[in-house]
Amino acid sequence: MSIAFENIGEAAIAVLKTEKAREKAERARMVAAAWKTGRMPFEFPNMPPDRPARPKRPELLDPAKMPKRRKGGTDGNRRALLHAVAHIELNAIDLAFDIVARFGAMMPRSFTDDWIKIGDDEARHFTMLSSRLRSLDCLYGDLPAHDGLWQSAIDTKESLPARLAIVPMVLEARGLDVTPNMIEQFRKNGDEASADVLKTIYEEEISHVAAGSRWFKFLAQKGEIDPEEWFQDLVQAYFKGQLKRPFNVPARNKAGMPVSFYEPLADMLEST
Repeated sequence: MSIAFENIGEAAIAVLKTEKAREKAERARMVAAAWKTGRMPFEFPNMPPDRPARPKRPELLDPAKMPKRRKGGTDGNRRALLHAVAHIELNAIDLAFDIVARFGAMMPRSFTDDWIKIGDDEARHFTMLSSRLRSLDCLYGDLPAHDGLWQSAIDTKESLPARLAIVPMVLEARGLDVTPNMIEQFRKNGDEASADVLKTIYEEEISHVAAGSRWFKFLAQKGEIDPEEWFQDLVQAYFKGQLKRPFNVPARNKAGMPVSFYEPLADMLEST
């Protein structure tokens, strides 16, 4: 796959417009490599599409209609869990490049540096998971998935603070809460290879949540706004769901999210 783009804005949009999952991941990694050379202009002439191109499969269902995943060590359960994580990572590629294309022009260049690196990580994660699925006789797209993650992107397309609050600081932070138990499940059932893939993803996702937290605080400081109160207001306005305990406090602390940011929201959202 050859790649030549006039600027980083168009390169990010090209990732979003790539339909096939494997090609999207490959293009994301190539854009990241090209950006690292320092020769791609820091320009954003066009806005990205509201929805990225996606493969014809998997079938996207309403979250309420998704089959329930059972705990256990069967091949079917392992496939279902890894497929769900792969779907999240494919969404995460698009989320990273969308935030660059949509909001990069209004932020310092280092903002784009961070999210291009994150997009590169997410593409590598998707590739690792796809490979692991193939070893279990499954391909990405063989099982249904849901569209809830991208709905959050649509809801926050006009507001960078809301995007940062909802995507990295709520949704990705939730991954920090649940992934350690997933890793333990795979190890308990003798699937060290899958556990190792998830461990790599988990450790790198801490830095992704940290980037969201750091840039959110940057905007709060710039606007002379209390970051905790602002975060809680935005989550209540834009997040359709609950913040579920237990929280992975050590990982969230590493990501720059102290308990005072999110603990009050667990009760606030539960009562709405």
